Parts: sequence; C-alpha cells; structure tokens
Amino acid sequence: MGDKPVRSTSFRIAPATREQLKRRARLERQSATTLLERLIIEGIQALDHPGVVHRGPPHDRRAALAGGPDVWEVVARLRELEGDEEDRVAALAQESEVHPRLIRVALGYAASHPAEISARIEANAEAIRSSIEAARARQALLA
Repeated sequence: MGDKPVRSTSFRIAPATREQLKRRARLERQSATTLLERLIIEGIQALDHPGVVHRGPPHDRRAALAGGPDVWEVVARLRELEGDEEDRVAALAQESEVHPRLIRVALGYAASHPAEISARIEANAEAIRSSIEAARARQALLA
C-alpha cells in the first residue's frame, strides 16, 4: 500500500481474532496480511476523521460519510458551488440534507488525502465524458 519497502512486523493476536481475520480474508479472496493492513489504515483514518467510513469492494475502497455520500462526491459538489467555504457548506447542507458538520468532516478528510479525492473526481469526470461520447456515437448510427 505504500511506496517504501515492506518490513516484517510481529503482533500477538488472540486466537479467536486470528480466526476471524483468516475467515474474512478468505471471503475477500486476499491474504490475511493484506486485509489487516487495510483495516489498520482505514481504522486510523476513521479515528483521525470521525464520521468517515470506507465502502466498496476490497479492490476499490473509498472514503464516505457514515450514512451519506462518498467524500469525493461532497468535494466535487462543493467545487461547483459559489461563495466562500461557509457559503458552499451551507448551500450543500440545504440541498442535500447532509449536516454541515459532516460536510466539514468530508473536507477535512479530503484535505488530508487530496490525491485520493482528486483521482476519484477525475475518474468520475472521465466516466461521464465516455458515457456522453458513447451516447453521441449511438445517435450518429441512428441518424
């Protein structure tokens, strides 16, 4: 998950916990070490940003507000709104019914992980461009 060489670390884990980890790793078709690393990273991020959870399949996890939208969606919409930060937060809270505190939580997470959030926003923009292009190509066939 990082750019640095992996170094072995030893932890003592209760047998029942180890079995749960192994069982879950098998379900997700990954190694217990890979799952444990993901759980540690996501757990630390959840502690650093209360209200942020992680969703999605093992190969495509994304940060989201608990019971709300993905963090990248919040940031993308805030970028579309006008005004200073507080104006944008208030406007998004009103239109989405997401509490302003949670919108600020999403902003805090995004500020700590800008590359992750920017990549998600760009991937979504590319998917939209591709979809529009495909629709135009279909229309051209029917013309």
